[in-house]
Amino acid sequence: MASNGEEASDKNVERWKIKKLIKSLEAARGNGTSMISLIVPPKDQISRVAKMLADEYGTASNIKSRVNRLSVLGAITSVQQRLKLYSKVPTNGLVVYCGTIVTDEGKEKKVNIDFEPFKPINTSLYLCDNKFHTEALNALLADDNKFGFIVMDGNGSLFGILCGNSREVLHKFTVDLPKKHGRGGQSALRFARLRMEKRHNYVRKVAETAVQLFISNDKVNVTGLILAGSADFKTELSQSDMFDPRLQAKILKLVDVSYGGENGFNQAIELSAEVLSNVKFIQEKKLIGRYFDEISQDTGKYCFGVDDTLRGLELGAVETLIVWENLDVTRFSLINHSTEEERILHLSPDQEKDKTQFVDKETGVELELQEKMPLLEWLANNYKKFGTTLEIITDRSQEGSQFCRGFGGIGGILRYRVDFQSMETDDIDFGDDDYDL
Repeated sequence: MASNGEEASDKNVERWKIKKLIKSLEAARGNGTSMISLIVPPKDQISRVAKMLADEYGTASNIKSRVNRLSVLGAITSVQQRLKLYSKVPTNGLVVYCGTIVTDEGKEKKVNIDFEPFKPINTSLYLCDNKFHTEALNALLADDNKFGFIVMDGNGSLFGILCGNSREVLHKFTVDLPKKHGRGGQSALRFARLRMEKRHNYVRKVAETAVQLFISNDKVNVTGLILAGSADFKTELSQSDMFDPRLQAKILKLVDVSYGGENGFNQAIELSAEVLSNVKFIQEKKLIGRYFDEISQDTGKYCFGVDDTLRGLELGAVETLIVWENLDVTRFSLINHSTEEERILHLSPDQEKDKTQFVDKETGVELELQEKMPLLEWLANNYKKFGTTLEIITDRSQEGSQFCRGFGGIGGILRYRVDFQSMETDDIDFGDDDYDL
C-alpha cells in the first residue's frame, strides 16, 4: 500500500501533468468551431452523453458552410469513438477534448484526448468552439489540502476542518473547570490538586478526541494542524505526552485568539492564513533541506545531474527523485538501423542544435529519431517503474533556487551509498553525449 508521502507525491505529479495539459490546450486554436470540450461528472451515464452527441450530430448536419460542417461532424465522431472505450463513467468522471487545431507551421492536426482526472470533477460541460475550455481543469488544481483546527480554552474545545474556502465544525464540547480561587473552607493545596487534575483530564479528553477526528486508518487525515486558544491550554496540549506523536508532527502553528468556539475558529483561520498558503512551500523547503543535509554530511546517499540520477534510477537506488518543474532537458530515443542498436540522449536546447549528436561516431551512420520528449515528462510517466517517488519542485524558495542553479535542477536522495565516480560509464549506457550538468 502507498504511504501518505507517496500518495501526496503521486497527486503532485498528476497536478503537474494537468497543468502541462492545460497550457497546451489553452494555446491551441482551430479553424471554425470544431473544437469540442466534454466533461462528464462521476455519477452521469454514458448512454445519456451518447444520446446528446447523436442529437448534436443531427443539428451540426445543418451547418451551411461545408468546411465547418465537415470539421464539426468529424470532431463529434471522434468524441463518440472515445466514449465507446468506456462502458461506464470512471470514478472521478471523464474529460474529453477532440478537434482539429492549426499548428505554428500552419498545418492542421487532429487532437484526441480522453482521461479520468486525479480527483472527482463535478462539472457537466459540452462546448463546441474555436478553442478548448479548460476552466474546470483549473478548478481541479485548486488546493485540496485539509487543515485541522483545535480551538481550546477554559470553557471548552472546538474541532474544525478547513479545505480550500470551506470550513466545517466537526465536534465541540464544553468543560466546567474550577477557577483559581478556592471555595471557603477548602485546603488551598487540595483545591490546587483538584484543579490540576481536572485540567489534566480536560487535556487528555482533547487529545483523545483529536485522534478520533484527525486519524483514520492509522493515518493522519489532514495536511497540518493549528492549535488555537486564549489561555496556555494549546501549549500544554502541544507538549503533552498524551497528544499523539503523529498529530504532534503535523502542528503548523500555535495561535492566540481572543475567543473560544466558532468565533475563535474564524479568528484562528485568519491568523494562520499565511502559514496555510505556504504549506507547499514549507514541504518543499524541508525536502530540499533533507537533500542538502545528505550532501553536507557526505553520506554518499545523494545524486545530481542527469547522468548520475538516471544511473541511480536504473540501480533502483533512488528513494526520492527531485526535479525542477521547468527542467529544460529533452530525451531523444534514436536507433542505428545498421546495428539495430538503440541510443538514448539527454540534451539541453544548446546541445540540441549540434546535429553531429545524431550521427554514430564510429560508423558515420545517421541515427533515426524514434521519440523525442521532455525528460521531466518521461520521468513523470515512468518513475514508478524505478520504485521511486517523484517530487516536482519550484525555484521560488531560496533552497529550490539553489538546487536548480547549483545542481542542474535534477537529483535524488538515495536508499544507500553509491559511488558514481568509480562506476564504469559503459556499465549502463545512456549514450556518450549525455547531457552532464
